[in-house]
Amino acid sequence: MTYQEIIKDETIRAYIRKADESLLALGYTEHSFAHVTHVAETAGYILATLGHDAHTVDLAQIAGYLHDIGNLVNRVEHSQSGAIMAFQILTEKGFTADDVATIVTAIGNHDEGTGVPVNAVSAALILADKADVRRSRVRNEDTVSFDIHDRVNYSVKKSLMKINEDKTLVKLKLTVDTHFGSVMDYFEIFMERMILCRKAAATLGMQFKLIINEQQLI
Repeated sequence: MTYQEIIKDETIRAYIRKADESLLALGYTEHSFAHVTHVAETAGYILATLGHDAHTVDLAQIAGYLHDIGNLVNRVEHSQSGAIMAFQILTEKGFTADDVATIVTAIGNHDEGTGVPVNAVSAALILADKADVRRSRVRNEDTVSFDIHDRVNYSVKKSLMKINEDKTLVKLKLTVDTHFGSVMDYFEIFMERMILCRKAAATLGMQFKLIINEQQLI
């Protein structure tokens, strides 16, 4: 099966939908189809731009689409439980052992608490996941009651990840409305993620730069 077939699978869609419902109940930002599709497409863009073959790009897209299904089990250690779920799903669908291993490894290593960019697919997934910061992920409509995660995501008016022409640098460019969240707020909750992004970029032979409001910060 390909990425285009995976995204049409109703069982997988049910798992993604139910996982996001659990996170909604816990007060988390959006982790549903908008997020996982964005992550899948960004991971694919990264590897395609770096010249990886179409099959590897497809595996990265599948990993991106499936990476948060572990939230169906519990938010805690969701990357590991998601990897186990993906192993079962993909094995039953006839994926080769090598392809299952690549996708499972990427999913199991995408969380900043325990993740390590051990190969190109896992590195692309890390970068794609951590780059998805945007206002539309916030589901709390009461700005007065925003927590720091709401404030930071809501403050980001535009987010763009791009690789330079020489393929030596990957930039995450954010446009932040500091009326809702400060740059320090961003670093308070995302510093660990940005450090992991730097490691992921290095795995892909690049440097990672974070640019907020046209100012390079990392």
